[in-house]
Amino acid sequence: MGKHVLLLGAPGAGKGTQSKRLAEEFDLEHVTTGDALRANKDMETEYGTPREYMEAGELVPDELVDEIVAEALDSADGYVLDGYPRNLSQAETLTEITDLDAVLYLDVSEEELVERLTGRRVCDDCGANYHVEFSPPEEAGVCDECGGELIQRDDDTEETVRERLRVYHENTEPVVEHYRDEGVLVEVDGEGTPDDVFEAVSDVVADA
Repeated sequence: MGKHVLLLGAPGAGKGTQSKRLAEEFDLEHVTTGDALRANKDMETEYGTPREYMEAGELVPDELVDEIVAEALDSADGYVLDGYPRNLSQAETLTEITDLDAVLYLDVSEEELVERLTGRRVCDDCGANYHVEFSPPEEAGVCDECGGELIQRDDDTEETVRERLRVYHENTEPVVEHYRDEGVLVEVDGEGTPDDVFEAVSDVVADA
């Protein structure tokens, strides 16, 4: 029976990277809300289909996200859940639909998050990702892969990043507190190297 793991953390904390590695290491399914919605975009529910909201550029309502995630978890033997629950009502739903073996929180300071998120650069041509500090290209501003120009996306500017973090604190911080109050939250220092962080999270999952 595969393990049921929930990974929490702010944007830029490294959830995506660590979730993928955990999924590979423990042979689990990596379940993200975005992937689950895309994979089931034509699933009929009483709230309509995800496609209708996505094509209109609207936020998919909680109830519909809940159904899609429940479906994804139901068909997975074991999973790492990344990007859900985003608020308390989703956390309550999660308790109803599944049992968790481990709840991990990647703890990263606000300033570090801002540095990570604003330092990201993307190739305008091929979409390759870089970071000015952590994984810079060989030549500043030029893509190693195709020689294209590296740009900072609009959602990576400091103003946008701080707004994203504010929204995260408002909606998702209570989820972290909820699991902390239940005594199941394991906090991991997310500021080490990706390998250090992975060692810490995989130890927790192995013991779960």
